[in-house]
Amino acid sequence: MRTVLFLCTGNYYRSRFSEYLFNHWAEKRSSDWRADSRGLAVRPDSNNVGPISKYARARLLKYGISLPTDLRYPQSVNEADFVAAQKVIAIDASEHRPLMQQQFPAWETSIEYWMIHDIDRVVPDAALDQLEQHLQKLLTQLV
Repeated sequence: MRTVLFLCTGNYYRSRFSEYLFNHWAEKRSSDWRADSRGLAVRPDSNNVGPISKYARARLLKYGISLPTDLRYPQSVNEADFVAAQKVIAIDASEHRPLMQQQFPAWETSIEYWMIHDIDRVVPDAALDQLEQHLQKLLTQLV
């Protein structure tokens, strides 16, 4: 099994949505790829409620993807996560490249960057639509 790691800021919204939707679609295609996700700036004092964004949860439910009852809370990325993954994608280059440069400079140029902004810059439906398009393209490339 090969792993793609999705990174966002808080591992609450974009990366979690990407992880679950990618895994759902990959399983349907009998792909040997699976996704995981982490955050580059997970903060316990954030305004995040629960383990995953309500926007991500609602869109996943639209696809019939039920989340486990013991759903994990956001996790911070560490060096071992980069080593374990065969592909790493940071969801928003403008937001995540500086965090990579600060925290993981050795990995900054070896990962892929998308440009899908967070909820403070793009409404959730638009961001999730963009993520879906990127995920479909990614799955096609990884086959």
